[in-house]
Amino acid sequence: METENITSVKEFILLGLARHRKTQLLLFAVILIIYLLTVLGNLLIIMLVQVDLKLHTPMYYFLSHLAGVDICYVTSTMPLMLTQLLVGDGAISFAFCMIQMYIALATGSAEVFLLGVMAYDRYLAICRPLVYAVVMGKRCQLQFTSACWITAPLLCLICVLCLVFQTYCGPNQINHFICEGPMVLKLACGDTRITQAIIFGIGAFVLLVPLSLMLTSYGFILHSLSQMRSSVGRRKAFSTCSSHLLVVSLFYGPALWVYMIPKSDSAPDRDKQIAVFYVVVTPLLNSIIYTLRNKDIHRAVAKML
Repeated sequence: METENITSVKEFILLGLARHRKTQLLLFAVILIIYLLTVLGNLLIIMLVQVDLKLHTPMYYFLSHLAGVDICYVTSTMPLMLTQLLVGDGAISFAFCMIQMYIALATGSAEVFLLGVMAYDRYLAICRPLVYAVVMGKRCQLQFTSACWITAPLLCLICVLCLVFQTYCGPNQINHFICEGPMVLKLACGDTRITQAIIFGIGAFVLLVPLSLMLTSYGFILHSLSQMRSSVGRRKAFSTCSSHLLVVSLFYGPALWVYMIPKSDSAPDRDKQIAVFYVVVTPLLNSIIYTLRNKDIHRAVAKML
């Protein structure tokens, strides 16, 4: 009786962004600066919303939660990247890979849900101003944010558990700088069709349901703006909505590419290059967009200084 020789993978090797030592050190310095700026910028938003009474509105309440999600997201990904670039070793244990992937997925999904809630908030503020104060009371704000913080981790837990219970017995090299679901699943042995279907279904729900809410909300908003007679009010409303739309576009474009569009093997580094944008660049741009384009934030900073 023959025993099947299957060796379970105990660790993965992340190939990272670069293999040349000088390039790794240069990227380490750049990503470290971006990480610090991202954390400080989002902490500034949270602090301003807490201390300035004029920012105690639903829009800034949700913005402070978005800033908190961004801090958690970059902290789940960038320290791992920085460690790999500094040490030059991409080895990561199986357990830590799954934990890092879960935190990144959960916080990224929470950000998507929050962006949908913020779009609905703007719709009520512009199109239904008479009921806005009632619908977006403090209790409803807490319910919306609690739903985002609870639903996202639960859905992502299902995805990660599906990956955990797969068998990994072959190559253990991941052509990425973080553990990401689609890349890890490629290394699984056996039939992965059920896991692929579950991950695709949950990914479609997490990405497309908030996106449909955003598109619907902004469709009504654009219709209301076209009928608005006051040019000052139209300009103010458009300025607020354009910042949110810009953040949504920066986040959704790369995320839809990685999780929803079928891939070919002709460009193996493309997913990794696109991931740099939504892992490293977008969280920094979120805080910049909401601070540089927002006069209320400018006034709060000047008041605090």
